[in-house]
Amino acid sequence: MIDVLVADDQALIRQAVTDILAGHSDITVSGRAVDGADAVDQAGRLRPDVVVMDIRMPALDGIAATARICADPALADTRVLILTTFEEDEYLVAALRAGASGFIGKGAEPEDIVRAVRAVHAGDALLSPAATRALITRYVTVPARPALETIPELAELTDREREVLLLVARGRSNQDIAEDLVISPHTAKTHVNRVMTKLHAHDRAQLVIIAYETGLLAPGT
Repeated sequence: MIDVLVADDQALIRQAVTDILAGHSDITVSGRAVDGADAVDQAGRLRPDVVVMDIRMPALDGIAATARICADPALADTRVLILTTFEEDEYLVAALRAGASGFIGKGAEPEDIVRAVRAVHAGDALLSPAATRALITRYVTVPARPALETIPELAELTDREREVLLLVARGRSNQDIAEDLVISPHTAKTHVNRVMTKLHAHDRAQLVIIAYETGLLAPGT
């Protein structure tokens, strides 16, 4: 069962998302937050598997709320899915930097929202890797310092793990990685999980950020 907290300052959106998710036997909505501060408070108490988070909310916006939730060790297993209109790309990059695992538009079909929650909860695929990569190539500035100075843990990666990291950053799914490297999907997933552990990444979205911000993958490549 996937436990979800829905956070949106618009009552109609909160109710609509709740109704969409609650209609599936593997999902339950344990809480509904009216703003970012409420989302942080309820997440701390309920410890949901997934928080469906709006970006623009009063008291505390969705980005700040995401950062607080993802920084809380007690909520290490909680994933944040950003619910957005896709109108302002820079907010999405800020949300990923804050620890969000993916994003979906408010105009998405009901089944797409359900699939998004399941995908984020599974943690084995970024919801929209190509779209995320496009945003990051537009807004992330590659540092002048060598990657190992930026994140020393990169030195702990094996050659194969570094290869996997670059494939993840290019938006490749576990199945794609398996085909590219001629390995099984299970082995591909194991490699991805080991890379996340070594780099202390919350999920695949964080690996994408790391690959670009350390200069391992340059914008536009």
